[in-house]
Parts: sequence; structure tokens; C-alpha cells
Amino acid sequence: MPAELFASLAPTPLAERLRPKVLGEILGQDHLLGPEGPLGRMLAARKLGSLVLWGPPGCGKTTIARLLAEASDLHFEPLSAVFSGVADLRRIFEAARQRRKDGKGTLLFVDEIHRFNRAQQDGFLPYVEDGTVTLIGATTENPSFELNAALLSRCQVLVLRRLDDAALGTLLTRVEEALGRPLPVDETGRQALFAMADGDGRYLIGIAEQLAQLKDKGPVPPARLATLLQKRAPLYDKAQEAHYNLISALHKSLRGSDVDAALYWFARMLDGGEDPKYIARRLVRFAVEDIGMADPQALTQTLAAWETYDRLGSPEGELAIAQAVIYLGTAPKSNAGYVAFGAAKRSAKTHGSLTPPMHILNAPTKLMKEIGYGKGYEYDHNAADGFSGQNYFPDGMAREEFYQPVERGFEREILKRLEYWKKLREKKR
Repeated sequence: MPAELFASLAPTPLAERLRPKVLGEILGQDHLLGPEGPLGRMLAARKLGSLVLWGPPGCGKTTIARLLAEASDLHFEPLSAVFSGVADLRRIFEAARQRRKDGKGTLLFVDEIHRFNRAQQDGFLPYVEDGTVTLIGATTENPSFELNAALLSRCQVLVLRRLDDAALGTLLTRVEEALGRPLPVDETGRQALFAMADGDGRYLIGIAEQLAQLKDKGPVPPARLATLLQKRAPLYDKAQEAHYNLISALHKSLRGSDVDAALYWFARMLDGGEDPKYIARRLVRFAVEDIGMADPQALTQTLAAWETYDRLGSPEGELAIAQAVIYLGTAPKSNAGYVAFGAAKRSAKTHGSLTPPMHILNAPTKLMKEIGYGKGYEYDHNAADGFSGQNYFPDGMAREEFYQPVERGFEREILKRLEYWKKLREKKR
């Protein structure tokens, strides 16, 4: 049988059959398509500009582009950055130029536009500027990182949202209407399907189509759903924006002493395939940046968790990191050490190569003793109170107080010591 005939006999995928026919059927993107949304206003004014649609998979980017072309009476020209090159672009631009002469505009839709390199992205600029094409690019990656500034300046970036449970529920109802029968799940099972889809409408349709083929007469228990259907892989790329978003969420949850939120983001990162050693390293950083001397044990705890994971590996060692997360989340917080170090570095650059005062320099040779190295140094252990109060800053540089401990945790005790030494220093002067 010829391949063309075989293809014509193949049933249309359910996801394609359910693809919205008008913009009003799009789910979950009312902030863009509503009367006050940017797309709603563009269509009302009949002035569609070049756009970058940024959002997760299965949220409707391709469908929106196709329907915008129809609503604007533009020829829809789809292109995938994964499978296309310079020759394809030249052909498309030439056809668009000819089409424009005939009085018809072109909407060029580029899926995964971030896959084009920067030189290829520059190739769009003259055709966008002179109106040969209205460009709509779709990307799952942060355009700020992946697209040329020149291209971004000519396109409005619109952020699409993952589908929430309400939108997924409406979509599942549409699936059942298309199938002509309800799916073999109760409300708990529907919620399980939403969790499996993780905001991806196209994925939800796919697993619902699999579910419809089951022979079960009664509702399928959620536990069995997990074995029958494949859960969607988490949206997480260790080299891209989600990686930085989630570690930022973990760090700020710890800083805010929200242990439960911190544990959630930690679990999300593990679920996405993050290397636990990377998380352990960042927890060490947190211990010295956001806790510091308010609880010196925080550094010990994080290093111990890291070493424990090295010894046990996954999954046993992950519990040690989780314990460190709990410790950091509940510890008193202070960034006084972090701030002090930054201030000291700025001061060192400002004052240049000032030499230490002579009295705190060692004098290992006779000549160095003769010219005054070490002269007048007071050995603190021999001083009253074990504190000489001498100056240790360079001569000619005023004393600075970089470290300002807070009255939390162990730093409360350190503050008392510093105030005590400050009074003694002033008294000895």
C-alpha cells in the first residue's frame, strides 16, 4: 500500500482533533487573550506585531499563532528551528516578499526559535523591520538568555502560563465529549491525571486517550493509574532557567526560615534530576552567607551532609542533605559576615598597598630589628585582660568597623565581646 494512502487511513490524533478552532476556545491564557490582554488589544485594533511566545510545553503556543494568523487574515507559514536552516529561511522570505506584492501578508511562526543561533536570528531582522513577515517565535526557554537583544527589541515577549487544574478539567471534559463517553475515573482519579500532566494540556489528552482504551468498567484507582500511565517528566533542565529558578526558590525559602517550602523546592530539584552534590554545595554557601556566626554549626552541618552523601550516595544520602535543609531553615540568620567581607574588600581596593604598622611586623634579621620592625609590639597574653588595644590597621588609615553582628543566635554573644573590647581599646588610648 502506498505510504500516502496509508497515511490518509490513519486516524487523526485526538490532540489534533481537539485543537481550538477559535481564540475563544484557548484555555488558561485569558491574561493575554482577554479584552484587556495584549493580544486582545492587538486584535481589536487590527495591528498584530511581531511576538515571542514564551511558555511551557502544551500551553497553546502553536495554536495561538495559527489562530492569530486567521484572525489577522495573514498567510500562516510554520517553521521549526530544529529541522530548518538558512536555505529554508531564504525560500520563505522570498515567498513572503512575493505574497506581499500581491497584497497578502505573512505570519512566520518559528517553533523553538531559541534553537537558531545568533547569526541566524539576525537574519530575521530586515524582514521583520520592513514588514515582509510578522514574526511569532515560540520558546520554552527564557528569551533573555537565548535570543539576540536586537531581535528582542523588535518583538513583544508574552508569557504563557502552564494550565491550572481548572483549565485541565475543562480540557478533560472536551476529551470525554469527543470520545462520546466518560473516562473510567472518579474525582480523585481526575486529580491524579492533572498531577501526571503537570500543566501540559497536550500530555493530558495523550494519557486520557490511553485511559479510554482500558477495559475497566468501574473507576480506575489512582494507584493503578500510576502503573498504567506514564507520568510527565518534570519541567527541569539542569543547564537552563528552571535550574536557576528552583535553586533561587530554595535559597530564599531558607533565608525566610520557611522549612517546609525549602524542603519542597529541594524535593522538586531532586525529582527533576538535579545532582544532589550541587545542592549540597549551595547549602554550604548558604551557611556562610546567610547564617554565618549566628550559628557557626551551620557550616559544620552542611559539610557533614555533603560528606555523608558522598559516602552513601542516592537515595540514602539525600536524607542527610534534607536534614541540612531543615537545620539551615531553623537556624538564626545573619549576613553580617558576608557584608563585612564585602566592605573589607572594597576598603582594601580603596586604600591600595598600605603597609602594616611597624610594631606588628616580625623581625627575623638584625637589620630588620635595627630599622624598627616589631618595635613597640605588646604581646596580648601579657597584657591586662589579655588585650593590648594596639592599632593593627595601616598607619594613616582610620580604623573601620566592617563586622556588625546582629542580636540573633551566637552573634548576640559576639556582639557583647566586640563592645567589651571596644571599651577597653578606648580606655587604653
